[in-house]
Amino acid sequence: MQIISCKGHELEKEKSNTPEDFFNSSEITFQEDGMEKTLHVLYVRYFDEVFQEFTPYHQDPIFGVGENSVNFKDIVALVCLLKNPGLRQRKRIYINSKQEFAAYFKEINFNKLPEIFRALRQKKSYELPSPLEFIVQSS
Repeated sequence: MQIISCKGHELEKEKSNTPEDFFNSSEITFQEDGMEKTLHVLYVRYFDEVFQEFTPYHQDPIFGVGENSVNFKDIVALVCLLKNPGLRQRKRIYINSKQEFAAYFKEINFNKLPEIFRALRQKKSYELPSPLEFIVQSS
């Protein structure tokens, strides 16, 4: 699988009576079997305020790659796909449970995530041989 981009953003209200401002969206675009696909993850914005509870990061942006900053919302779809490769067949998922959201981040090797963003910045893509390389294997 070839990762092409990872990015996130805050949703904004289109109309005054809609709840978009309570949600964030994270997306990962990748190429597999010659087809380009995008997974959109819609999640409750509150999770951005408590990510320290289930990641080693303490502030946003969570790390830098060159002069670019990587925010927490930029890694959410990536982490979901790494943790559950079956999501490659989905176009979008919605997460509103903090417990479900935190479960995606368990056993993720956070030290390897900058490697993906470095490659995206330098080579415009990242070849992912196996998602298992990003999961901490318990002994």
